[in-house]
Amino acid sequence: MLFNSLKFVLFFPLAAAGSFLLPHRLRNLFLLAASYFFYMCWNPKYALLMLFSTLVTWGAGLLLPRAKTLRGKKGVVAACLAANLGVLAVFKYGGFLLQNCNAVLAALGLNAVGQGFSVLLPVGISFYTFQAIGYTIDVYRGRLEPEKNLCTYALFVSFFPQLVAGPIERSTNMLPQFKAPRRFDYDAAKSGLIQMLWGYIQKLVIADRLALLVDAVYADPAAHGTVATGMAVVFFALQLYCDFSSYSDIAIGAARVMGFTLTRNFNAPYLAASIGEFWANWHVTLTSWFRDYLYIPLGGNRRGLARTCCNLMIVFLVSGLWHGAAWTFVVWGALHGAYSVASRLSGPLRARLCGALHIRREGALHRAGCVALTFCFAALAFVFFRAGSLGEAVQVLKGLFRWDPAPFGGAGYEGLGLDAADLAVGWLAILALFATDVLRKKHGPLTPRLMALPLAAQWAVLLAGIALIVVFGMYGAGYQEVPFIYFQF
Repeated sequence: MLFNSLKFVLFFPLAAAGSFLLPHRLRNLFLLAASYFFYMCWNPKYALLMLFSTLVTWGAGLLLPRAKTLRGKKGVVAACLAANLGVLAVFKYGGFLLQNCNAVLAALGLNAVGQGFSVLLPVGISFYTFQAIGYTIDVYRGRLEPEKNLCTYALFVSFFPQLVAGPIERSTNMLPQFKAPRRFDYDAAKSGLIQMLWGYIQKLVIADRLALLVDAVYADPAAHGTVATGMAVVFFALQLYCDFSSYSDIAIGAARVMGFTLTRNFNAPYLAASIGEFWANWHVTLTSWFRDYLYIPLGGNRRGLARTCCNLMIVFLVSGLWHGAAWTFVVWGALHGAYSVASRLSGPLRARLCGALHIRREGALHRAGCVALTFCFAALAFVFFRAGSLGEAVQVLKGLFRWDPAPFGGAGYEGLGLDAADLAVGWLAILALFATDVLRKKHGPLTPRLMALPLAAQWAVLLAGIALIVVFGMYGAGYQEVPFIYFQF
């Protein structure tokens, strides 16, 4: 079930109402049933995989206090990780590994070990698997007591607003909320609906509009030159941001309507002045997950510069693979790893260079240049994120240097799936997006400021937002909803 579908418009009010109207002892059970229904609307049988992950990690949490030795506790965690990551490996990486194994064997003149295979990737498997694994590790580290109530824990793994594409929540944040009594809060509900509205604007007005040009260029990258390809590269970086941020905003807003607080997942990442700052504000919950459960256990930055650089590369390579079983995602992760390592190594040199040129590193002009450069690096790396193959990515990069005196061809803008009006709306929406991010960076969340306005002004803003969606929203063929990009992960 997609957030931008009629099914969800009908489902969510019923789920929210039930979460308040039922007796307290039945609310979590009702939300658990609603969450599994939400997931099973996509593919009922794959709900068994989520149930398997839930039971394994819940059982591991109960076994950990009973293990008398550190070795026994590590054995429980290892078995839990093997079971969960094994399922993830089979469904997400099995075909990829076999395909590459056979390619190596063929290069050596040996017979293939088996036929390649592909299975339908379970929606959200990477998200709920990491969330469940995080719980087990937190219990092992003594950060929380094992959750004895299976219903409460199962709801933590499957809570429908953030089930499919995050945020990746921590058990220390969500389990106490599921146990606490909840009452309907008008202001919280209104705040949540406002955030959901902003999410729908990002998805329907901005992301799905920019996708038209992006899809047209990537469908035949060799046919386009500098202008069209450059716009596609920039537009995809913005499309991905709006598409994923919109899902997070809708999830966070929907949860707030029901009385829950989810973790903020994006904080104006394209205003970052370095790759490190970019990742501190992009997909925050995944970044913090890798930091706490992979980077720090590897040694973090505590074992010298060489080890720190190695750890950074490992984390970003794993992050690339987490996003998808393809070499394009490996290259994307490797690029961000290389960016981060280069930033670490070049820090002293950049400081000396700024000093020699009398450039104030705290100045607005210097920061603006760093922001622009960081965006360019991120957008170029996203070429590999979007491309269907390494060859396609190379063609797109070549297109950036392929001058075309008629950049949009004989068909004009329409040849790229949009017209001049759509393009103008797209650029205006991008400006509005950056203006909103600048205001949020400077003044904090804007929703409380909106709610502080007179009631008439609040309604004017909300109706204007709804009108934006109705008038400028993009809809698929036959008014079919367009899936969110991160559903594939």
